[in-house]
Amino acid sequence: MWTHKAWRFSPQPLAAHERLRAYAGRCNAVEGNTTFYATPARDTVASWAQQTDPGFRFVVKLPKRVTHERRLTDAGGDVRAFLDAIEPLGPRAHAVWIQLPGSFGPGDVDALARFLRRMPPAHRYAVEVRHPEFFTDPGAARLLEAALGGAEWVPFDTTAFFAAPPTSDAERDAWTKKPRMPLRTAALTDRPIVRYLGRDDPDRTVEGWQRWVDVVTGWLREGRSPTVFVHTPDNTDAPALARRFHDEVRARLPRLAPLPEPEPAEPLTLF
Repeated sequence: MWTHKAWRFSPQPLAAHERLRAYAGRCNAVEGNTTFYATPARDTVASWAQQTDPGFRFVVKLPKRVTHERRLTDAGGDVRAFLDAIEPLGPRAHAVWIQLPGSFGPGDVDALARFLRRMPPAHRYAVEVRHPEFFTDPGAARLLEAALGGAEWVPFDTTAFFAAPPTSDAERDAWTKKPRMPLRTAALTDRPIVRYLGRDDPDRTVEGWQRWVDVVTGWLREGRSPTVFVHTPDNTDAPALARRFHDEVRARLPRLAPLPEPEPAEPLTLF
């Protein structure tokens, strides 16, 4: 996700092939959410690589045909097509994101374990589960962690969002669509990934992520390399908030490299 109507990275509208480059001038990682709906053309992915530095991180989501329709079973052809399509990303393919439906519960863990065992070791894998039992039943959590092997468990923290009733149209819409996920802050690998959903009020979003500033700072001190994605219901301020989160962590850990500084926007002129 690197396009949003409210994101104005330039005083003039940007062409489609320039939007990712503009986003990458502000943030150094992105969720590849569009791949959930269809495997992209290899040429399209090659253009993504051309717009980003080798150190830029794509966390690309497996298509729903694999995760939701086939539920990780008999999906070899679809998986091979997807991995071939994202090959042009090279080192930018930080992780293949396996987001599973809320109905995928402890009884399905064997299917996940078999699926991960068949996946090529050239990629890192990150799994997001939404069945509440994985968060409330320690036995189910241990079962999942054993199945993950070397894959990461991606937490989607919606606790700040659901802490108070919605106050805007975007929040009311998200209230009916976003999962109410219990908080999880444990990392299984040296490359943890966090998804955080705040509110449309920036102050409440910042208040809600303070625990993650602590956690992420601790991970960095342990030598881990976390990736954090900041969302709000309307996502209008998401890039600026992501930079603010990074700044808060960097204030505690000055050795952390700064995010790229965007080029100043040129004013519109008549000539």
